[in-house]
Amino acid sequence: MPRRAIWKGAVTFGMVAIPIKLYTATESKDFSFVTLHDACKTRLKRPRFCPYHEEEVTSSDVVRAYEFAKEQYLVMEQSDFENLPVPSTHTIEITQFVELSTVDPVNFDRAYVLEPEGVGTKPFYLLKQSLEASGRAAIAKVSLRQKEHICCLRPFEHGLAMHTMHYPDEIRGVKELDLPEEQTAITEAEMSMAAMLIDQMTSPYDPSLFQDEYRLTLERAIEAKLNNRETIAPAAEASPGGVADLMEALRASIAAAEGSPAEESAQERAETRTG
Repeated sequence: MPRRAIWKGAVTFGMVAIPIKLYTATESKDFSFVTLHDACKTRLKRPRFCPYHEEEVTSSDVVRAYEFAKEQYLVMEQSDFENLPVPSTHTIEITQFVELSTVDPVNFDRAYVLEPEGVGTKPFYLLKQSLEASGRAAIAKVSLRQKEHICCLRPFEHGLAMHTMHYPDEIRGVKELDLPEEQTAITEAEMSMAAMLIDQMTSPYDPSLFQDEYRLTLERAIEAKLNNRETIAPAAEASPGGVADLMEALRASIAAAEGSPAEESAQERAETRTG
């Protein structure tokens, strides 16, 4: 099934305009469950119900409205949203370029990918290759789903990704947490051991090494239940306790990392390539 664009417009920087289509970049792989009435196992419905007419309402009879006073509403038409005099409604206007490392990931919200249209192909790749060569990302604004977002454009695989971003007042940060770092004494030996452990466990990020174990186990449990089989017992989890001393824990971690299956596999792959 072909992907459907959720937004059409143009990316602009300076006097350059790039017609593009916008697509969601991710999808959820979570299981979707329904609710049943326990007595008869009939699927429950969630109808829209109008208490004035005392009847269910179909989606075609639903309108959006703004409550400007208690139980007083201003009905909004789709054209009201589309015709707002805001440039970002149809344009992603780049306002600055930044070092991507200076943007904390907590700022990022949703991810999208861009596709050039027609005459936009050449400037699209000019922007992509220029960002790659400079090591920078573009900051812009875009209006999606009745909200104007800050967004970040960056090279991604063979194209460009766009991340909508939170506004500063939407990020709660750590101000309300009890984080007494200045009162916590860390020794040089502990720092040295921690640095050694980090070096031992450092490798290029490879997303193919990860999978959703919870989803896969749940999938097997559902399949077993469908086939009237016993579900698989969970593996015993390692106890979180057992090491009271921080230095002892660091030494044990370094020893475990040195002989870990991941490291052995990496060594085997290297030997295979050289052999």
